[in-house]
Amino acid sequence: MNQHSTTLSAPPLALEIGSFAAHAQPNAAAGAVCRNLLIDIAGLIVAARETDYVRACLASAVDDGRCTALGHARRLGMYDAALVNGTAAHGEDFDDTFEGGPVHPGAVVVPAALAAAEQHGVDGTAVMRGIAIGAELMCRLSLVAPQATHKAGFHPTAIFGAPAATVTVAAVLGLDAATTARALGIAGSLASGIIEYLADGSSTKRLHAGAAAQAGLRAVHLARAGFAGPLTVFEGTHGMFKAFAPSKVPDFDQLTEGLGTRWVIEGLAFKPYACGTMTQPFVDCALRLAAGGVRAEDIVSIRCKVGEGTVHRLWEPLASKHRPPNGYAGKFSTPYCMAVAFIDRAAGLGQFTDARSQDQAVQALAAKISYEMDPTDEYPRNFTGHLEATLADGRVVTLRQPYMRGGAHEPLPDAELAAKFEANLQFGGMGDDSVRALRNALAALARGGDVDLTAARQGM
Repeated sequence: MNQHSTTLSAPPLALEIGSFAAHAQPNAAAGAVCRNLLIDIAGLIVAARETDYVRACLASAVDDGRCTALGHARRLGMYDAALVNGTAAHGEDFDDTFEGGPVHPGAVVVPAALAAAEQHGVDGTAVMRGIAIGAELMCRLSLVAPQATHKAGFHPTAIFGAPAATVTVAAVLGLDAATTARALGIAGSLASGIIEYLADGSSTKRLHAGAAAQAGLRAVHLARAGFAGPLTVFEGTHGMFKAFAPSKVPDFDQLTEGLGTRWVIEGLAFKPYACGTMTQPFVDCALRLAAGGVRAEDIVSIRCKVGEGTVHRLWEPLASKHRPPNGYAGKFSTPYCMAVAFIDRAAGLGQFTDARSQDQAVQALAAKISYEMDPTDEYPRNFTGHLEATLADGRVVTLRQPYMRGGAHEPLPDAELAAKFEANLQFGGMGDDSVRALRNALAALARGGDVDLTAARQGM
């Protein structure tokens, strides 16, 4: 295990990462994932355009500028555009996930890359490379001390999103390794995001992705102007892992081994359901139970085997998870997700409205769902689902989902991702012509063409 102590002679990690950002070229598989990221995130941003939290973000923007808030006619400065787009992309918890973290790279790096490109007139080739560089760093950082960031009360997407957005923007703008390293040092002091949103389903988790994207832009522009940050930002005595993940000794080999040659983002997962990542295999089990002809009234109880690391976010306090206060809180309640999916035969955006979360039939079924910890569960390396349903006629039905559908073991087909994109745009109020125009504009960007987001500002 390489702990990269500051007493060792190894160069600071920030310099190694800066060199990666300056020189690495993603392989074909990583590039394909990033094209999917661009499409998926754009659809999610538009889907959330009319929500109260996006309206609040827009209202907080003071200055207009060159950059696009997707789904809105008004153009914003780059910092505000990144904040609005990142918050919208992560807002409905329907965005991509790196299962080993877990973290959500797309909602951070795509808004940061687009804002940097529109502000500075950069083309799609630089944007796509920046997305790959930032997503790769974010995923690798999440592997250095898995679960420890959550344990400390912080949101990994927020914490690791700030340096990820930093290298995204640095790559888009073509910064050298030394400047990127200084920017990473600055980003360590801009990283923030606690997980107390779990208490009441409020909106701060949504903000974390946008704030991280904004932080990366700020760090890069400060560094370009000569501002300095500590090069030992990751491994130092008072570095990020000491601050945000103190319960584990960091294994920085997870960060550095194969960096630039082996791309872990090839296994990035795209969600089929609009809820927390670790709940998704349990949703699959609930849907299969319903498809087998079982009715809600037939169910006496459902017992699930779960990984210990998921309990405090998705299962406890159990009484509150049985009756989430609103639709957003329902996304982080495995009992609610299973119950609403079972009854509706779906777990899309419509299943997580405030009104749906208060439905008595859904809450009654959720109240029948409990858990036990499974010491053999593979979380966080692999996300699995399990249920054991005891029925009124005495039968016991056991179902298991061995991995997250949409992840490395069973990627979503391109057709399903395309359908999700179009459904999200339509949910956000886009007409067919505008859907087609935006799809074509994003495809041109992904091929290395101009960054022209005019279609995202029209036809709403």
